[in-house]
Amino acid sequence: MLEAGQQALARLDRERKSIRETQALPDRSVVTFAAQHSIGWRFYPAWLQAFESAYGPVISRLRADDLPDCLQDLKAGTVDFVLAYESRKAASVVDTSDVESFRIGRDSLLPVAKVGPEGRPIFNLDRKGLTAIPYLRFGAAAPIGQHIDPLLEADTIRSRLQVVYENLMSGALRICVREGIGIAWLPKSLVAPDLEAGLLAPAGGKRWEVALDIKLYRRQEQANPLTKKIWIFLQRHKDEQLLAAI
Repeated sequence: MLEAGQQALARLDRERKSIRETQALPDRSVVTFAAQHSIGWRFYPAWLQAFESAYGPVISRLRADDLPDCLQDLKAGTVDFVLAYESRKAASVVDTSDVESFRIGRDSLLPVAKVGPEGRPIFNLDRKGLTAIPYLRFGAAAPIGQHIDPLLEADTIRSRLQVVYENLMSGALRICVREGIGIAWLPKSLVAPDLEAGLLAPAGGKRWEVALDIKLYRRQEQANPLTKKIWIFLQRHKDEQLLAAI
């Protein structure tokens, strides 16, 4: 048992030494990203591919999670960057007192509904009448809903929306919309394939859309040489079409 224990301690010591050597070579370290679920679906993979095509390959890891958990990880130092939505409809959902950010892309939230046999959305916000519209909304704990609420508050449409389901996950709401259960405001990047395939359609005109910025956040005090290099590169190329919205 003593010999086995000594061997185990020796292996642990070698692993610790290997980890320290890797950390001492920042160009070989893993860059960790955290993103809201909706961003992680389609925007992040396309953005990362565009970034690596311009910058070069990096070893990266993504954690798609609720925004509060992403920000907690950023403050704890377990992730290097966070990708999150911002809009003019709502105050920043990110506490920027100790983080810095800039825009890396654009998206929008638009109401969508299932396409009926006649080729039109089965629910339409612009259709006049007193009929209630079934509404699939983000749960109260989902920060993305804060970008939608001001739009509804500024219009009388809220009185016609009847909440029939809510979920924190945009993917879950997307499934329900495709089943024809109701309408939901979803990221355009997420439902683009459904719109192109004719499965879903905008459930109203442009005035119902909410423009979104996709921003990249970091804590400067936690930056290492590699993440500093990436940050500087992205800032220099932030206005190029290469890293614009998909």
